[in-house]
Amino acid sequence: MEDITFPEFLKIELRVGKIISAEDFPKARKPAYILHVDFGDEIGIKKSSAQVTDLYSKEELVDKRVVAVINFPDKQIGPIMSECLVTGFHDENDAVALCVPDKAVPLGTKLL
Repeated sequence: MEDITFPEFLKIELRVGKIISAEDFPKARKPAYILHVDFGDEIGIKKSSAQVTDLYSKEELVDKRVVAVINFPDKQIGPIMSECLVTGFHDENDAVALCVPDKAVPLGTKLL
């Protein structure tokens, strides 16, 4: 593990967003959804590919608040351009559990 400084950490834009839609991503190499995440008026809606199909249905993802990195460069993932990285943790079966705030916070709020 490499140490970073606090100013380096502050450069990472980890923000709260709300998933407004989730759709199948059949062209992904591993099972995934295409998520549209609303980060509020200042940031807007960003698209992401997320390999969370093991633990979540599309229907239960809608309206879920998530934590995502919004200041990575856009990344081409198959036919879509991913604009943010929705964060999560691998469980013992390698399924991804989303990183979510446990209380309601405004969309776009930065993690500190």
